[in-house]
Amino acid sequence: MDKLVNWMEEDPSPEKDAAVKRSTWISVAVNLLLTTTQVFAGIVSGSQGLLADGVHSLSDLVSDFVVLFATHHSSKDADEDHHYGHHRYENAASMVLGILLLVVGVGMISAAILKLKNPEAIPAVQSVALWVAVAALATKEGLFRYMMAVAQKVRSSLLVANAWHARSDAASSLVVGVGIVGNLMGLPLLDPIAALVVGVMIGKMGWTFAWNAIHALTDRAATQDETEKIRQEILGTPGVLGLHDLRTRKAGDLLLVDAHLEVDDNLSVRQGHDIALDARQRVMKEHAVLNMMTHVDPIAVSSPLTSPAI
Repeated sequence: MDKLVNWMEEDPSPEKDAAVKRSTWISVAVNLLLTTTQVFAGIVSGSQGLLADGVHSLSDLVSDFVVLFATHHSSKDADEDHHYGHHRYENAASMVLGILLLVVGVGMISAAILKLKNPEAIPAVQSVALWVAVAALATKEGLFRYMMAVAQKVRSSLLVANAWHARSDAASSLVVGVGIVGNLMGLPLLDPIAALVVGVMIGKMGWTFAWNAIHALTDRAATQDETEKIRQEILGTPGVLGLHDLRTRKAGDLLLVDAHLEVDDNLSVRQGHDIALDARQRVMKEHAVLNMMTHVDPIAVSSPLTSPAI
């Protein structure tokens, strides 16, 4: 991946918001077309799997509007009620997306099980369903690759979640296509089985998104690797002799950091302040950190031993 843009110096928030909105509106158009086509073709062709895939596309359409809502609110500046800004709107929206996926998955599993209990009620599928499923697969995979590229460029976890939502659609369309082929070959059970598999995939992904969002909303720390990189950045600051009580927590796609810096107790208050300020600026320049609070701890530095006279 190309080197990530400096968040604090270049302030790419407007660029990020514009990119997220643009890609999401493209997703809205694609999912609206897919929903209409798949639901109509599913009803006409008698394919439960294709109909389920159309409902999945409808859930994508809803999630797109959730993303637009979250992007609008998370880009607001800090105010009297939100001193650190509104970045956690993205985490909240990711949780909503996860719950939405989970509910859709459970509903599709339930409908598929009912069909499997009554195999005689499974209709023969028309070949048009296969062509629609193949077209949907290609479209959703293309949408996933486009949205993931944008998400990586602007570093948006919300857009990553929505991109993987599109990838789950592509996988579900593949499974649905297999089920339709089976039905056309005289194995009607494969169509509801495909719908069942799609439901499980969607439910699992929904649970993952919701669980991760809950962790982020409850002050989940950065990964060990990311925390260690921040630690080394601070320790590499001239004048910092040691570090303890380094703590991190998520705020949307950014981090809030607290750290106690150890400096020479012979330094003046201003010198200690300048060292802490330098450490803060270094961390915020090289890492996705919204703010870093520092506390300076003076420590005694032993003077080098004088060589004995000869």
